[in-house]
This record gives sequence, structure tokens and C-alpha cells, in this order.
Amino acid sequence: MCERAELLHAFDALLQPERFRDYGPNGLQVEGRAQVGKIVSGVTASRALIDAAIAARADAIFVHHGLFWRGQDGCVTGWMKQRLALLLAHDINLFAYHLPLDAHPELGNNAQLGLKLGLLAQSRFGEQELGWLGQRADGHPFASSQALAGHIQMALNRPVVLVDEGHRPVQKIAWCTGGAQSYFEFAIAAGADAFITGEISEPQAHYARECGVAYLACGHHASERYGAPAVAAQVAAQLGLAHEFIDIDNPA
Repeated sequence: MCERAELLHAFDALLQPERFRDYGPNGLQVEGRAQVGKIVSGVTASRALIDAAIAARADAIFVHHGLFWRGQDGCVTGWMKQRLALLLAHDINLFAYHLPLDAHPELGNNAQLGLKLGLLAQSRFGEQELGWLGQRADGHPFASSQALAGHIQMALNRPVVLVDEGHRPVQKIAWCTGGAQSYFEFAIAAGADAFITGEISEPQAHYARECGVAYLACGHHASERYGAPAVAAQVAAQLGLAHEFIDIDNPA
């Protein structure tokens, strides 16, 4: 067991949220019991994850996507009321870290996705340097963007949307997890042959065709399944806590 404040300090010390301009609050979003013995990690603080954490007898939940975001109307109704009611009724702490969890150099979403795909980062790019640029860890290029798409699909067990007009080798690979469509232009400017992220919007297909850089969208959730359990597992081990990752599937 540890104190809630000690757990918050450990997360903050590791992820350094003060370094980021973010879209919502990072850290303790909902206060629960003061003593924590078990953490459940997940991608999003959905009702399904909260229900699963209750069943797992968790004292704290650690997620990438929390409950509160810039632009919300602030009303506690509907889905927000249902999620908060469950957390408060069961006295469960909710910790959420957004951009700090994307950016951590070893345990974050980008680092863990790169590890999962066998990519080696060599530099950062884009706003707040959230985009990563590198190559295959073994140094060999992919024969084509189609070969890269097949590799991603096999590693993540998810279909990949590929937009590319060519069949040339892919050496320099950029990636940024989640909804990072806006980083595609930064990736093109950085000299990438291909860009991997979670989602695609209408403009990116045109940029890919016109600039000759492959665009690969592998799912927002699928690209961000790995950072939260990596961070939570390390902090749990550091403080002598139990930890369980619960993946609530999401087709998006």
C-alpha cells in the first residue's frame, strides 16, 4: 500500500506534465481513497473500464484519455454523471496523463509503439516535439509501403489504412500515436518516406499522393494501447503495488 499523494508524486516525477501545453488536466482527475494497493491501467476512462476496475478491486485507475477536456460544457449529466458516479461510489482514484504519456522517451505511447513495430527513433519533430522519426531497428528498409502496412497489421492485429501512390523502399519512418493527422505535414518536412499514426482525415490522402509520402492509419486506440500499462507497471513496481492492464477494445 501507499498514500495517494505518493502515487501522484511518482507519476508526476516520471511524466513531468508541467513541460506540456495540453488539452486537459494531467494528474489526479478524480480523488478516491487515500490508501492505494492496486492500480488498473487502460487507454480511456470509459464506463466499461471503470466497471472492470471495480470488479478487479482497484484503488486507482491510470489512463491516457481522462474525463475532462478543454471545451467541455462542464455539466455533470449523461455519460459524465454515470462515470463519475461509479468512481465516487467506489472511492476509486482516477489518474490521467495525455501528452506527457505520449512523449515519455522509454515508456510513452510513441516509444512503446516504436518498440512494438521494431522501429528505432533518431529524432523528434513537430509541435512540442511529439513526432518521432527513425528507421527499422535492424537498419533494413521496408521493400514498400505495402510491406510496412502488412508488418503493422500483423504486429497490432488491426487493419491499416494506407494511402500511397508508389512502390519504392521505405527507409525513414515517422510516427505519432493517436489522432496526429496534423503532424503529417511536419513529417513530410522532416524528410520521412512514410508516416504512421492512429487516424486519417480527408486532407491527408491528398498530401500523401501529392508529396509522395505514404500515410498509414492503424487506429487511435490500437496505436495507444502500450504506454499506459508500461508506465503503470513501472510505478507499481517502484511502490510495491499490484497492477493489471485491462484493454477495452475500440474499433476507432
